[in-house]
Amino acid sequence: MLTRYYRELLNFLTGKVADRATAADLAQESYARVLAAESGGSKAADPRALLYQTARNLVVDHYRHQGVRASVGMAGGDAQPAEVDAQLGPAGLEPEAALASKQGVAALVAAIGALPPRCREAFLLHRFEGLSYAQIAAQMGISVKMVEQHLKNALDACERSRRAHEGMPPAPTGPGGKKPPRTRSRHG
Repeated sequence: MLTRYYRELLNFLTGKVADRATAADLAQESYARVLAAESGGSKAADPRALLYQTARNLVVDHYRHQGVRASVGMAGGDAQPAEVDAQLGPAGLEPEAALASKQGVAALVAAIGALPPRCREAFLLHRFEGLSYAQIAAQMGISVKMVEQHLKNALDACERSRRAHEGMPPAPTGPGGKKPPRTRSRHG
């Protein structure tokens, strides 16, 4: 059967997929499936018709796979392994990224733990309990302005920790160690 229909099937598939190498792969797969079916006990009344129907189904599958690749932005068969690996899943799930994330969280926890007790309390009440500045001020017996100052100090410490963990230089500061003032555009 192989020698009898191979060239005919290959020409048919080349017309369908316009790539001789892909057509040869599909022809081989068609033969493999038909032979597997026959060795499994199925006997086709017309092996040529079964072979062509299998080939047509494989062409449809081929185009479906190309459509999926195109919809997720994957390159076709010419893709380099590094390009395909980069598109397989979120980078955050890779072991190195997971470890870096875990280390980053540990650094933030350490930075929060190193805050002065009242500053840490205000930060935790705001970030983890969801309390407003006024609620924190009432609970801690301090002014809203002092809550703002505690939260600013806590956020600055977290930012320094993040920058240090990512290997970035410290944030630029203005005179007296203060951050430079923010400038607003005339339209914002």
